[in-house]
Amino acid sequence: MRVRFHGVRGSTPTPGASTVRYGGNTSCVEVRLADGSLLIFDAGTGIRECGLSLLQEGFSGPIHLMLSHLHWDHVLGLPFFGPIWRKDTVLRVMPMLTEAQQQAAQARTLFDGLHFPVRAEHVPARIELLPEATSWRVGSAVVRRVPLNHPGGAQGFRVDDADGRSLTYLTDNELSPPTSPQISLDALARFAENVDLLIHDAQYIEEDFPLKKGWGHSTIGEVIELGQLASARHLALYHHEPTRDDDALDALDREIQASLREQKSPMQATMAREGWVLDL
Repeated sequence: MRVRFHGVRGSTPTPGASTVRYGGNTSCVEVRLADGSLLIFDAGTGIRECGLSLLQEGFSGPIHLMLSHLHWDHVLGLPFFGPIWRKDTVLRVMPMLTEAQQQAAQARTLFDGLHFPVRAEHVPARIELLPEATSWRVGSAVVRRVPLNHPGGAQGFRVDDADGRSLTYLTDNELSPPTSPQISLDALARFAENVDLLIHDAQYIEEDFPLKKGWGHSTIGEVIELGQLASARHLALYHHEPTRDDDALDALDREIQASLREQKSPMQATMAREGWVLDL
């Protein structure tokens, strides 16, 4: 399984000189399975670069799109995803978590002539909305999903490939929400148990609270705790706070590495950045 990060920023794109190293594009992760099948998690502004790469490669297989939810930072790049403007592209979209989200996806709200000038019926690609199921077979892998703690609802995914490699994608999730959670820390740890790579929203630090409590994101400390409870081999800290520049993320990374060394933790943790490619 090969994982490529095209967008790692949360809430809003952050272009500029102070975010060059980690990147300013919002959520998008490309995954290639053992048999070459393609999965894309979220369609933030990072999906534009993903599309350019696919077109340059000449990729011709079906594309499986897994949206965590429909907030702007996770769908804003979809109209600029080059492959959808080719009639030979097949885009298979996993079902959304809530009925309201599913209805919005079926109505293709982004392509309504108001939010984007081209309407859905004029998009050349064949777009298929997959039916509800408890799990899906995608190429050589099985994909499952789980509800997350986020305003309006969000979903996370686990991918188990035929060669034994595994990944979980859990973004826009508040591990300690102020109201009754959709899912507990322990349940998420079981869902992500023994994965090779756990990608999780780590937008906040403790100093961001209490102002942002209930906004649907987790602190770095909570995410590290989840990774250790799940016995994840590698943790990717993701969905970075837009007000934190490269230097601030570097400083946080140094603190994280020092803490893991002190704990003698077997888990590896990495501050995700655009362009990072990881072979599992």
